Amino acid sequence: MTHNNNSSNSGNKKVAILIEQGVEDLEFIVPYNGLKQAGIEVVVLGSRMNEKYKGKRGKLSKQADATTTEAIVDEFAAVVIPGGMAPDKMRLNCNTVCFVREAMKQGKLIAAVCHGPQVLIEGDLLKGKQITGFTAIRKDISNAGANYIDEPVVVDGNLITSREPGDLAIFTTALLNRLGYGGKEAGLPDEKDTSAEWWKLADAWGGSTKNEILKGLNTALAGERYSMEALEHYLEKESDQQVSALFQEMILNKQHHIKKLETYLNILHEKPSLAANIANQYAQFKTALTGSDDIYQIRCALGDIQTGIGDLSNLSAMYTDPVATAIFKEIHNDLGKDEQRLIELYRARIAAGIKPPTPTSGAAVTQV
Repeated sequence: MTHNNNSSNSGNKKVAILIEQGVEDLEFIVPYNGLKQAGIEVVVLGSRMNEKYKGKRGKLSKQADATTTEAIVDEFAAVVIPGGMAPDKMRLNCNTVCFVREAMKQGKLIAAVCHGPQVLIEGDLLKGKQITGFTAIRKDISNAGANYIDEPVVVDGNLITSREPGDLAIFTTALLNRLGYGGKEAGLPDEKDTSAEWWKLADAWGGSTKNEILKGLNTALAGERYSMEALEHYLEKESDQQVSALFQEMILNKQHHIKKLETYLNILHEKPSLAANIANQYAQFKTALTGSDDIYQIRCALGDIQTGIGDLSNLSAMYTDPVATAIFKEIHNDLGKDEQRLIELYRARIAAGIKPPTPTSGAAVTQV
C-alpha cells in the first residue's frame, strides 16, 4: 500500500516523538514511519545526548535527534508518547514531564499509546479526561481522575490515546487526520471503519507482516486445538459431575475459538499450519500418560489454561493487526474466567478433604 504525500497540508508540521530504553518497538516504528511518509518532520527526543536507545523486542535501535531538556515546545504541532517500559523511565525525567505538560498547556496534540499515559499521569494531566491505554494501567488512569474507555482510539480535545500495538494503524491515522493529513486523498481509511484492512496499513508503516500475523494465529490455533483434545480426555476420566460440566463448557469455548481463528485464516486466504493441524495428536499422546484421579484432572486442566493465558497475553501485545489482537484478547479473557472457576472447584475439593496428588505423581500437562 502506497500513500501520496500531501505536502500542502503537512509540510509545515513538526512532530516530537519521545524515546527511552525499553520502548515498545512497534509503538515507536509505526507512528514514526506514518508521519515521515506523510511528509511531516519528525524529531526524536530522548533524555540523554549521545545515547542509542534500544527497543524491548530488539527491532529498534535509534539515536535521539535532541533531548527534552533543550527542546522548545513552540516548535512542535504534536508530541507522540510510545509505550513499553519506556514511559516508566520518561516519567522519572522532570524535563520530559515538563515538556509534555507545557505541550498540553499550549494545546498541542498529545498522542499516547499503551503505557504512554504514565507520563501524563506523572504530569497530573488526566483529571476529567476521556482516555484509553494498556489494560495493565487501567486502574492507574482511573486513579488519576480520567475516565478509561476500552476502545482502539479515544480522542478528547487535543489528547489522542490507544491501547496496544493492534491499535497502531488507527492511532496513527487519527493523529494524521488532526494534523491535516488524511481522508480519501491521502489513501487513509476513516479511523472508525472497523471493516478496513488496518493490518495492511500498519505493515506499510513498518508493523507486523502478513507472515508474522499468520504465525501468531497458528500459534493460538495450535494451543486451542491441543487444549480441546486434552479436555476431552480429562472429561473421559472425570467422575465428578460438577467438574465434568465445566469441562464440557470449556470444550464448547475452545470450539468457538478455533472457529474464529480458522475463519480469519480463511479471510486472509490461508490454511492452518502443520503444527496447528497436529496439535490434537500431540495432546492425545500427552494425556495418555496422565492418571485418572478426579482432582488430578483439575490440576492438569489448570496447568493447560495457565500456559494458554501466558501465551495469549504475549500474542495480544505482539501484532499490529486489530482483528487478530481482538481474537487473542477474547481467548485470553475466556481462559482467565475458566481458570477462576477451576480454582474454585479445586479449593472446594481440598476443603472437603480430597488430597491433591503428590509431586511425584506427575505434573500438569502443558500446551504446545
